[in-house]
Amino acid sequence: MTSTRKTRTSHTGGSGHARSLMRKSSELGMAVPQVVAHRLTRLAMAGPVMSSRDKAEFELMWAEKNQAFAQSWQAMAAQALRAQQALALTWTAALFNPFGLASGLQKSRARSSSSSSTPFSSGMSILNAGLEPVHRKALANAKRLRRTPLR
Repeated sequence: MTSTRKTRTSHTGGSGHARSLMRKSSELGMAVPQVVAHRLTRLAMAGPVMSSRDKAEFELMWAEKNQAFAQSWQAMAAQALRAQQALALTWTAALFNPFGLASGLQKSRARSSSSSSTPFSSGMSILNAGLEPVHRKALANAKRLRRTPLR
């Protein structure tokens, strides 16, 4: 007797962008509160006059935030450009081979299960690229600040 139960398939196109995005988001969910707690505690302990060490830490914080924001937008723009170029290539190929379009679409659908050519996968890859600089910096800060004494 054969089973007629359908197996659940992911919408990642086999590339794992959604899984990577979930992993990075959960790691950020753990690292960010640690960093915020450490920095707010230092800010509260410093009082109205900050030490040079505290000033350097808060200046570094602002510089890192600006850098991560710029890197994030740049990575998302580059990934979106790659997705748009892939779409344009598909349309151009269809333009030059209109009668082979049906067979080409069937081949394309067969390949899309293992490639990142779906709109969902393209969107996930853009989000993943944008989250990478923020993720990298937040985890590095959490690791660094765990070793740093408050005073």
